[in-house]
Amino acid sequence: MKALQDLDIFLRTVESGSLSAAARALDITPAAASAALKRLEAELAAPLFVRSTRSMRLTGEGETFLAHCRIALDALREGQAALSGRSEIAGTLQITAPSDLGRNVLLEWLAEFAARHPAIRYRLHLGDRMADFYRQPVDIAIRYGEPQDSALIALPLAPENRRVLVASPAWLAAHSAPASPRELAGHDCLCFMTGEDVHDRWKFRQAAERLTVRVRAALVANDGDVVRRWALAGLGIAYKSRLDVLPDLAAGRLVALCEDWEGEATPLYLTCADRRQLTPAVKLLREFLLHKLAQPA
Repeated sequence: MKALQDLDIFLRTVESGSLSAAARALDITPAAASAALKRLEAELAAPLFVRSTRSMRLTGEGETFLAHCRIALDALREGQAALSGRSEIAGTLQITAPSDLGRNVLLEWLAEFAARHPAIRYRLHLGDRMADFYRQPVDIAIRYGEPQDSALIALPLAPENRRVLVASPAWLAAHSAPASPRELAGHDCLCFMTGEDVHDRWKFRQAAERLTVRVRAALVANDGDVVRRWALAGLGIAYKSRLDVLPDLAAGRLVALCEDWEGEATPLYLTCADRRQLTPAVKLLREFLLHKLAQPA
């Protein structure tokens, strides 16, 4: 199908940033790839790329078309598979996830998922900023908290997840552990920041009581995994999503503190821009993640 090939060339050119690289990946000539892009632009009556002798970038129209192109390619491939009698789910998933959860939990889980479903490929983008589905090459985002954009689709993965106070055994050997979150003001705390906003107001609850503590931010980072590493190094107390530190708690590298207080809710969601992006591959991944998250720590 020429239309399918043209869309594939467009998508691979975006992902590689190079027309010649896309042509090599598809085993066609650069001239054939260029002709396909020109044909696609003519059919859409819109320029998709701004080209120069050394580089090319998406136009505004190209960025808008990109999200729809991914959905269309997945749908067309599913249709081809159905007609050919293949039952195996295939496709490429562009996933973004928080740095800490991604490196320390999801990497291992995704490797297991890939081994079970070799026809599904994935590209993992790690970072703690919210993804822009309309400008970045991302299909789904695994994020804490409901998205602020109500137009996005958010499916729960771990709705009951909460933050937990943690410190290393080395830190506990050198300091007296706080008996209550109220005592945090007297300790060095390790804080996360987004932009210029330092998350130094830590919230807790015990029965009907609600408590917000302004902590002393001894160290601050805009990367959640850095905060975790500081805690492992014994540099202070961190307030982390329990999912981020599950392996550390299980191995005894970190110890939970003030467990008679509930930490702030940090539900985990799988988010996408459009229900059409909930392809069979995405649904299969969500089922797998739900199974892993349901297992006892």
